[in-house]
Amino acid sequence: MKIKQGLEKIPGGMMVVPLLLAATLNTVAPDLLRIGNFTQALFVDGAAVLIALFLLCTGAQINLRNVGVSVGKGATLLITKWIFGAAVGLIAYMFAGPDGLWLGLAPIAIIAAMTNSNGGLYVALVGQYGDKTDRAAYSLLALNDGPFFTMVALSVFGAMGFVDGMFSLTSFISVLLPIIVGMVLGNLDGEMRDFLNQGSSMLIPFFAFALGMGIDFGSIIEGGLGGVILGLLTVFITGTGGYLVFKALKWNPIVGAAEGSTAGNAVATPAAIAAASAGFASNVEIATVQVAASVVTTAVLLPLYIAFLVKRLEKKGVKLPDDFAVKDAETQKEASVTN
Repeated sequence: MKIKQGLEKIPGGMMVVPLLLAATLNTVAPDLLRIGNFTQALFVDGAAVLIALFLLCTGAQINLRNVGVSVGKGATLLITKWIFGAAVGLIAYMFAGPDGLWLGLAPIAIIAAMTNSNGGLYVALVGQYGDKTDRAAYSLLALNDGPFFTMVALSVFGAMGFVDGMFSLTSFISVLLPIIVGMVLGNLDGEMRDFLNQGSSMLIPFFAFALGMGIDFGSIIEGGLGGVILGLLTVFITGTGGYLVFKALKWNPIVGAAEGSTAGNAVATPAAIAAASAGFASNVEIATVQVAASVVTTAVLLPLYIAFLVKRLEKKGVKLPDDFAVKDAETQKEASVTN
């Protein structure tokens, strides 16, 4: 039975199929794999550990000569995501009705969902379509976890004052450290780099499945049409925005589009903001369910949108990630000797 070949025939299949399979299972029979011990640890609770190991393996492939490229890509993704998300949020505030909603959407939900991104989904997508510098860019993307950038947007709009304590330096370092450990090992020992390189691809379907076990399709129903619309806006505005920015910079545009999602931790952002400013309390409940629906919608839709974009590039003769991969000095030397 050709399982691997079958998955590879589906664009993003190594990530999309396990994720959707797990999400379906979690919606229909959520307790089936929540039986404790190794089964639950691997298939349900293992996403964070597996992604951390993936980042360590990825870090080992980074040559220190190219580390600046990863930082540049991460900063570009971070800024692009925030600008597009905040812009839609500003429009929502400008045209909100007496009930504080715009097209049925709470502006605070728009900013929370569109300025935040699902790091696990990003890692899975660039693990298949990006190179090592694209994967390492994730370390900087940890900055948009939580309500920090939502607060920044609101303070810029004059909707509220800037609130301290919304960004944790410790949390940022905790994301960066596995990549640094891998980078040190890979740069000290070439054989160690080759050994860890095997984990970069092998881990993808496993942490994709664990991510799917955190998705409940019922959230789309609870969030209503507004939550689905919010998910669509997140994918097609922030994802397409990232695609166009990366394309303009001659980087792999698929990596830019891979940021078009909403992370699960964004669900807590409306409540966190309301706790800091009571003026937002009236829309907290609707904002929370809309963000939750956006999380599920983007988790399902973004991989499909990425697959569509990949097919377009392939029709133009573009090979991913080879045509955009940053070659380090060792690779260039080997290529020159071969030629």
